[in-house]
Order: sequence, then C-alpha cells, then structure tokens
Amino acid sequence: MRPRAVAVALSCASLLALGAAPGGEAPLPERMRDTGGGTQLIVAQAPDTGSTRGTVTWWERRGGRWARVGSAPARFGAKGLVEGTERRQGTNTTPTGLYDLPFAFGVKAAPSGTRMPYRPVRQDSWWCQDNDSRSYNRWSEPLASDCRAAESEHLVAYRTQYAYALVVGFNYRAPVRGRGAGIFLHVHGRGATAGCVSVPEAAMRKILRWAVPSRKPHIAVGTVDGATAVTRY
Repeated sequence: MRPRAVAVALSCASLLALGAAPGGEAPLPERMRDTGGGTQLIVAQAPDTGSTRGTVTWWERRGGRWARVGSAPARFGAKGLVEGTERRQGTNTTPTGLYDLPFAFGVKAAPSGTRMPYRPVRQDSWWCQDNDSRSYNRWSEPLASDCRAAESEHLVAYRTQYAYALVVGFNYRAPVRGRGAGIFLHVHGRGATAGCVSVPEAAMRKILRWAVPSRKPHIAVGTVDGATAVTRY
C-alpha cells in the first residue's frame, strides 16, 4: 500500500473508532433529536420497518463527544418494527422510540462487573402481560393472583433468551393497556423475536458490564431513515 493510501486508511480508522462516517459526518447520537440526557446510549437500528435483522451499537460520551464502544448483530420482531405509540400487543412488532432501562435480569448470574440493578430469575418469576391485571407489564414474583399465567411469560422457561436481559422502558412507567408488555434487550433465540431486540450472548454480557446507572443509559430503537428513523427520537 502506498504511503498516501496508508494515511487515508488510518484517518478512516480513526473516524470509525469515534463512530463517525469517513466523510466527517457526526457520530450517530449527535445526529439524534434526543439521547435521554445521559452519557450512555444503546442504538438498535434496522434497515426499514419490515426488517427482522439489524445492528445494536452502544455509545458513551468521551471528552464531550459520543464514541462508539461496541456493536453486534441484532434481531427484531417477526413482523418488523412499528412506531411505539401505535403498537398493539400480540403483533410481534418491535416498538420504535427512545426508552430508559429500568433494570436487568437473568437466568444466569450477573456477569462480573455488572452495576445495573439485576434480578435473578427464579422458578416463580413471571412478567405479567394480562391487560386485566394491576401488575400489567411488571415483574411478578410470584405471579399476582389477578394475573393469568396464560397471559404472562414464565421467565425461567426462556433459559436461552433470558440468560441475560435488560428491561426496555416501553409502556413501563404509565402502562397503556393493549399497547404491549415485556419488551427487553436479551440474548438471541432461534430466530426473530416476539417484539424484543436480541443480540448474541457475548454482546449482552459486554453491555451489562458496560452500563452504569449513574450515567443514565437509554436505548433508541428505530430504522435508518423514514418516520421511524432513530435520529428523530
């Protein structure tokens, strides 16, 4: 390789390390409308709303700029993605938007160095998805008396997917019945998800070691462009 080509290659490598495009475009978080006000951000991005695959990248503020820390292949809902405020429960779609990350959980013990609040999955750990329950879209241990098991997830039954997971704050703070419950960032299963975002187990472990509650990590879910582009959240 000629000296000039080497210099160009090194320059491009430096830009990519910061998460910037070779043309000098600002890092993705700096092009977003909102990043949640913290200094850590996970971006789950799909090519378009019909996609079931894409990429998860995680970023943090360094020296006043956003730097990309890591990335991994991602999977989305079997029916693609939909604007979070328009989503309906049971549609197998991943809600787009910007969300906080209330806590982590897992069938396996928290990876060494995990600082996020972490709940171990036990035999009586459930996620209530019953629209008629007062525990709708909440961890329930044991299952609440007014929450039907047939309308909920028995977390321990998903030993692969929920080996490690982060709760995505979609429809969580003030749940709207029928909009959807139990949206997580979790480990890959066999294929597309029922509405969550999934990544390889190794990536989930890295994310859990990286996330720091005091840095107010958020997750932005969306597409490359269009009405559900991550940059509009």
